[in-house]
Amino acid sequence: MRGQKQAQIFTELEITDLASEGMGVARHEGMVIFVEHTVTGDIVDVMITRKKSGFRQGRAIHFHKYSEIRRAAQCEHFGVCGGCKWQNLPYSVQLKHKEKQVYDALKRIAKVQLPDLNPILGAPAEFYYRNKLEYTFSATRWLTEAEVQSELPFENRSGLGFHIPGRFDKVLNINTCHLQAEPGNAIRNFVKSHALEHGLPFFDLREQTGLLRNLILRNSSAGEWMFLLAVTAECDEVFTLLDAVQTAFPQITSLNYAVNTKRNDTLYDLEVTNWKGIPYITEHMEGLQFRIGPKSFYQTNSVQAYELYKVTREFADIQPTDTVYDLYTGTGTIALFVAKLAKKVAGIEYVSEAVADAEVNAGINGIINCTFTSGDMKDVLVPSFFELHGQPDIIITDPPRAGMHESVVNRLLESGARRIVYVSCNAATQARDLAILDQKYAVTRVQPVDMFPQTTHAENVVALELRK
Repeated sequence: MRGQKQAQIFTELEITDLASEGMGVARHEGMVIFVEHTVTGDIVDVMITRKKSGFRQGRAIHFHKYSEIRRAAQCEHFGVCGGCKWQNLPYSVQLKHKEKQVYDALKRIAKVQLPDLNPILGAPAEFYYRNKLEYTFSATRWLTEAEVQSELPFENRSGLGFHIPGRFDKVLNINTCHLQAEPGNAIRNFVKSHALEHGLPFFDLREQTGLLRNLILRNSSAGEWMFLLAVTAECDEVFTLLDAVQTAFPQITSLNYAVNTKRNDTLYDLEVTNWKGIPYITEHMEGLQFRIGPKSFYQTNSVQAYELYKVTREFADIQPTDTVYDLYTGTGTIALFVAKLAKKVAGIEYVSEAVADAEVNAGINGIINCTFTSGDMKDVLVPSFFELHGQPDIIITDPPRAGMHESVVNRLLESGARRIVYVSCNAATQARDLAILDQKYAVTRVQPVDMFPQTTHAENVVALELRK
């Protein structure tokens, strides 16, 4: 019988930088080592957990010195929950690293001439800024290290919280999350307590059994709350739970449920039933109203969304005679936000439900110069679309993290638009697309915006001008 292979350990490594995934960066004999839950200035012993040809990944097993910039995390779940990887850093340091990551990506990947770089626009609130959180029920929740070491029996493994990074079937039970305002935590904990008290079975992700699957909580800046419970069947137990939630939390103005018997948790192809209240909440921005339904996309930081859209509008510099294309328009928030400045705005979005939301929002705001089309961008943004809506003067594009399909980038090159404003949540894929657009468009302005404090993510807005 072969002996167990001994783990490789490096001692007294200094963390000299931070990676985009939130890990600390150390080096040993020229090899890059990414170390979980460390910050610049820590000196640690590292146990290697993953080996690749160009790097190693590991975890700190002993700290010889803690960095002077390190701070105590506010959340009890930090280090296990993967949501807030930079809670151990002061917010000013988080911003510095996010700004650096954005500009490093533009310089390293895009390799285009850049203008003077603006400092990142930080968020006014470090915590309680999200307007949406999604929780998962689990019949076999993740046990913390302290629970495992206690060796006490666990009669009930039911939990309600967030997925453990890299483990689709394991969910960390959350007591308090500091990302969404109250009564978000109170609602979640009430649902869990009621379910346990009344014997409602939590979902088993591996066995695909159980009743309660997911809980989504949304709130607006006006204080409205939306509750959406995903279950595997309609039954009296579910209806009793919904009624109990409504009684306990009158702030919930939209109480909904959906039946999901699929093997995945997506709700876009499911019917959502409005149990009590109205089937939407409303967000307000500069006099505009945006109805947000259970399936609607809306930026999850309402305050910073306004700042992001103001930057986008400023970079677009729209004139009254301009035709504007808004690509990946979602529920039309950017299109409607800039509509009063333009002659016409044409939005394109893949999700048909989002287009329906955009049309509703245009109607309730009395905006008549916006049209919306649903479909795959590479299939919609074709010559016939240009013929129907006219050549664009301004193009605003806000694609998903994967960036734009190469054929879409090529259509932008062929469009003749005098200005393109590219909004991105992934500077790396944005930089890849900018390298192609550089054939005809020069980058004239860049503005990173932090939408998600405590995380490694940042938005970035780039203005491009047609070369003369």
